[in-house]
Amino acid sequence: METDKEAPKRSAVRHRADAVKSYRCKNLIAVLEDPTDIKNIGTVIRNVNALGVEKTYIIDPRRGLPDDWQDMRDRKSLSKTSVSAIKWSFVKRFDSTEDCLAHLSKNRFVSIVTSPHVKGRKNVVLHEPDYTVYTRLAVWFGNESRGISDLAVEHSEMCVSIPMFGMIESLNLGTTSGIVLYEITKQRRAYQSLYKRAGKRRKKLTTEGSPAKT
Repeated sequence: METDKEAPKRSAVRHRADAVKSYRCKNLIAVLEDPTDIKNIGTVIRNVNALGVEKTYIIDPRRGLPDDWQDMRDRKSLSKTSVSAIKWSFVKRFDSTEDCLAHLSKNRFVSIVTSPHVKGRKNVVLHEPDYTVYTRLAVWFGNESRGISDLAVEHSEMCVSIPMFGMIESLNLGTTSGIVLYEITKQRRAYQSLYKRAGKRRKKLTTEGSPAKT
C-alpha cells in the first residue's frame, strides 16, 4: 500500500516523465556491439536516457544480460551503474551483430558506426554530417578493445570520428557515446521542434480555410 510520502514522489516522477517526453528523439537507437564492461553499459544507458535517445540495443554474444527487459531493469548492477536510468530506458539485447542488423534492416533503420580510425567507405568528422536526413537512425559503438566490427562497418552509411588534438587518440565507450549522441540529438531535436511548429502552422491554415503548404 502506498504511503502518504510516496504519493507526492511518484507524482513528481510522473510529472517529470511527461515533461521530457516531447524532447525525446524519435526513431534514434544507440547500438552497443559486444561491450564487456558493465560500468560502460550503465554509463551509455545513462547517456541515452539523459540525451533523449529513444532506445538502446546491446549485442551480447556471451549472454551476460537477460532477454527480458523487466529482468534487465531489475538487475542491480545495471541500476547502479546507470544511476537508475535503466528503469526509464528501453533496452533490447541481441545474440549477434547479424541478428541486430537484420532487425534494423527489417524496420528500415540506417546504420552509422563510430570509430577514431578510418574504417568506412565514407569517413566523416562528428560535426560535419546532417543527421536529420535519416528518418530512422541507428548509431553503433564498438567493443572497448577491438572497436567496431568489419560487418557493422560494411552495413553502415558512414563512419563517424570525434576530432582529437592530444597525444591520446581514443576515448572510452561512455565518453564517446556521450559526445557523439549529444551532437546527433541536438540536431534531431532542433529538427523535430521546427517540424512540429511547421505542422501546427499548417493545421491552423487548414482550419481557417486557407490552403496548407505541402
